[in-house]
Amino acid sequence: MPSVMSYASEKGLRHLTIMNRDAKIYVAGHRGMVGAAIVRRLKKAGFHNFVLRTHSELDLTNQSAVNDFFEAEKPDFVFLAAARVGGIHANDTYPADFIRDNLQIQTNIIDAAYRQGVKKLLFLGSTCIYPKMSPQPIKEEYLLTGPLEKTNEWYAIAKIAGLKMCAAYRRQYGFDAISVMPTNLYGPGDNFGLENSHVLPALMRRFHDAKLNGDDQVTVWGTGTPKREFLHVDDLADAVLFLMENYSAEEAVNIGVGEDISIKDMANMVKDVVGYEGELVFDTNKPDGTPRKLLDVSKIHDLGWTARIDFRDGLQGTFQWFLEHQQDFRDV
Repeated sequence: MPSVMSYASEKGLRHLTIMNRDAKIYVAGHRGMVGAAIVRRLKKAGFHNFVLRTHSELDLTNQSAVNDFFEAEKPDFVFLAAARVGGIHANDTYPADFIRDNLQIQTNIIDAAYRQGVKKLLFLGSTCIYPKMSPQPIKEEYLLTGPLEKTNEWYAIAKIAGLKMCAAYRRQYGFDAISVMPTNLYGPGDNFGLENSHVLPALMRRFHDAKLNGDDQVTVWGTGTPKREFLHVDDLADAVLFLMENYSAEEAVNIGVGEDISIKDMANMVKDVVGYEGELVFDTNKPDGTPRKLLDVSKIHDLGWTARIDFRDGLQGTFQWFLEHQQDFRDV
């Protein structure tokens, strides 16, 4: 069978890891936007031997259940995309749930993977781990150099712990665990709920609803001047597979496009893709949030990977997916 090779550098030695197409792969969180994209990308690359479990089949916060699963299935490679996620309101309302559940999920999977001989594990972090006032663009080494954003610190602290756990298991046990930090994601499988989704899918849903209802304007909070970076989830999945094949070190790796766009320009592009012809109004009495949030992606570029999906093309594909699944978001 064809294989891909990953080279690891540990204590000055170079090791060869073979990830053949028959390898047993566990994607934790395969029903989420990120996990589903990773499965799609792996299948496209020829991988076929997946071991997958839904939440009802395996509670990842249950240490005993996770240990039993790993002991029985013994996957070769693990992509840890499972997490309890939510917006500002959810983080503020359920801080204990966010820090507890994410710490349990990460700890259970990373430890069980090491103990059951998993060859390599990739942990998906989040850019919210970086200090609120990080210099721009944000380099990997800025981690833990300043205070976090208060509105999601519970989730961020858990993610930092996951990243450090991977580093600690690598340092103490030689376990091949790597961590990645993706920027703001969008694409098929996103959450389009009006109350708990992120800005891009929320705007896409609101423009679509306004178009159907004949509303003459849609209001967006703030001035529209803050800038954000948006990465298509299929590009993320491609980067994740690339790093699993080509990277092995303690330091985390940022994944992004290396460019950002103002909220105003993004909103107008989404408006155009949806075909809404009403007015876009910015409520300047509402807060803007962080002025800019852009990742430094020089490390992954140097390794040989860059994002490929054009933003407008990605938006069009995302909107088409939303139209095909909008019944799932009718009441949220």
